[in-house]
Amino acid sequence: MLNSILRMLFTLCIVWPVIWLWLGLRIRHKERLPTRGPAIIVANHNSHMDVFALLSLFPLRRQSSVHPVAAADYFLRNKAMAWFALNILNIIPISRKGGEINPLAQCEQALRNGKILILFPEGTRGEPGILSPLKSGLWHLSQRVPEVPIIPVWLRGTESVMAKGNRIPLPLFIDVNIGCTLNFHGDKHLFMDELKQQLLLLEQQTKGMHSHE
Repeated sequence: MLNSILRMLFTLCIVWPVIWLWLGLRIRHKERLPTRGPAIIVANHNSHMDVFALLSLFPLRRQSSVHPVAAADYFLRNKAMAWFALNILNIIPISRKGGEINPLAQCEQALRNGKILILFPEGTRGEPGILSPLKSGLWHLSQRVPEVPIIPVWLRGTESVMAKGNRIPLPLFIDVNIGCTLNFHGDKHLFMDELKQQLLLLEQQTKGMHSHE
């Protein structure tokens, strides 16, 4: 209960003021965002601000049901960071080093419990505006819960708001373009290629949003 209260306060007092007042979101196709789980949000990843931008899309009553999937070796590297990541950001940590029988077990269980996951299939922050090769972890997860919808999202501007090395976000707009729902496909290569094409299409649409301004 205490963690839920702290998470709500963090959202109300820090995340929303920074995202909506200091920065500002321009959202396209918000109606495609799932209102409840289970669901998987997949997005490109250029900045730590990506997580906050995506979390801010959900109403306060849904915050406890949304879990960013994050690298354990980064977010659990010390006790303070681990406490914040687990209790405030509400992450599900996964190992990037291997060795576990099923590193996605917590993600699978969360989906079976009706949660919404935020997943970055590039695996780590990439170069601004460039989609890095996608990891196949999403396919393996979806193989276990094929009925769960996958919603691709393209983020633009977070790489400028808070690039690597920046500690204070610059007051610039963030664009969020939400794509159509994808469904699981048993062929891994076809599935990953469709996801890549959908993300690239969203990228082009997002650029087009401002080509006539």
